[in-house]
Amino acid sequence: MAARTDNSGVVEHDDVNRGAIIQEMDEAKATLRRLLSLADAPTLARRSNGTRWTNEQLLFHMVFGYMVVRALLVLVRIFGHLPPRVSRGFAAVLNFATTPFHVVNYWGSKMAALTFNHRRMAAQLDRVVGSLQRHLLRETPQSLALTMAYPTRWDPFFTPTMTLAEVYHYPTQHFDFHRQQLSGPLAPSD
Repeated sequence: MAARTDNSGVVEHDDVNRGAIIQEMDEAKATLRRLLSLADAPTLARRSNGTRWTNEQLLFHMVFGYMVVRALLVLVRIFGHLPPRVSRGFAAVLNFATTPFHVVNYWGSKMAALTFNHRRMAAQLDRVVGSLQRHLLRETPQSLALTMAYPTRWDPFFTPTMTLAEVYHYPTQHFDFHRQQLSGPLAPSD
């Protein structure tokens, strides 16, 4: 991604590949629909690989990665206009709260999968991705270059500083990572 700094110190990304981000989101939607078509009740209730969630709970968590981006976009827009030390301080506080975050993250996905279960999660992902894609298409190069510090202990795909463009890419990284943890007939065949 080519970047340049203007006189105000804002980094502009000239070539964010919006089409690639939109395509990867569409591929995630298709993958979720395919996985759900393969999943019977015992498969959904089966424990996933490397997590304490069932396959159904993990599938919801994969969808939730896209849902949370809506809030992250707001945060980047706010912190992106503040001095960098402010978002670094915020990220440090969040890193300090990693243990309670993981507890809430676990139980939140476990409980939310009761509502956004296998019958509803594909439609939810369609709505969220559609919204994210519309927002991405309206972003300016300046807004896509806004940055914020992130709590790197919360997620392996959070880097110390992320641009708004990187935040749009994040949920697919999260989705693909957890896709590898599904078990039984949903397990990757590669």
